[in-house]
Amino acid sequence: METLDIYFIDTEGGQATLFVSPSGESALVDSGNPGGRDVGRIMAVVRDVGLTQIDYLVTTHYHGDHIGGMQELAAQIPIRHFVDHGPSVEAREPFPGFDDAYAALRAQAEYTIAMPGDQIPIAGLDWLIITAAGRTLATPLPGAGQPNLFCTSFEPREITTSLENAASTGSLITYGRFRMIDLGDLLWNNEFELMCPNNPIGAVDLYLTTHHGLAQSGSKVVVHGLEPRVAIMNNGTRKGGSVQALQILFASPGLEDLWQLHWSYHGGTEYNAPGAFIANVGDPATRARVLTETTPGTERGDPEHAPAYLIKVSARVDGSFTVTNTRNGFGKTYAAR
Repeated sequence: METLDIYFIDTEGGQATLFVSPSGESALVDSGNPGGRDVGRIMAVVRDVGLTQIDYLVTTHYHGDHIGGMQELAAQIPIRHFVDHGPSVEAREPFPGFDDAYAALRAQAEYTIAMPGDQIPIAGLDWLIITAAGRTLATPLPGAGQPNLFCTSFEPREITTSLENAASTGSLITYGRFRMIDLGDLLWNNEFELMCPNNPIGAVDLYLTTHHGLAQSGSKVVVHGLEPRVAIMNNGTRKGGSVQALQILFASPGLEDLWQLHWSYHGGTEYNAPGAFIANVGDPATRARVLTETTPGTERGDPEHAPAYLIKVSARVDGSFTVTNTRNGFGKTYAAR
């Protein structure tokens, strides 16, 4: 049976998620951190899959852990179409010279400024933009639009993190009866704007944790409102995986499993998923050193480790899907709803 294959690549708490449709078309959401490490990991998957180009590069927002590898990636493989939410809403460039370099890349390819309600035309998939540039989906999807019961208990927060997170390009990817959502780094209060008072999305099968599982995102109005069966957390050892995010995830109605790209030092022994569900666990000596030498709450990037394992999802048109941890070969198949 043909599958939509999704590769959640380890970028140490950034994002690079590669989609390969049954038609052979590809979309990469974000390009990880700068410095070559993450591009090397992306290209390793690209070569294994046999791609000769990236058909769509969807940039959720202009932070270094999401766009850092873009220029080097474009130097290694053709990118046919760039998609983003438009110009950055922050005055400062993520890196010196990035704006000009990105403009030059767009000039050599197709380019779309995405807005909620737009579609990315990949054969066999329904790829819908649901958030972009601070705007959210205006009209509920067919069968959705019911009151979100978690809105009444929502408490807004004064969050001072940057405007680019709030501008994140979010996507709902549908393959037959399978549904996955990726909201980038959308912030806590913006989640309320998307999901309240009525849920315009309905239920999803797979939820990529918003903002790497940081406490500035991942409210109940999204996590519990969407009722995901499976969540995948694109965290690093010391970035994301907050206790709050993990508590909300594990309490989500209908959640069967959480899969993590990294064991989280913040989550500790109480809140991490079972080891079989974690792609990169580190070694005991490294854990002891980090726990004794790292100031709690720091979110520095981690050094390169090899191999860097990923999580793969293979979704079928009937809505069933299989998640596989490449570190240990452990996989689990989830029947269609």
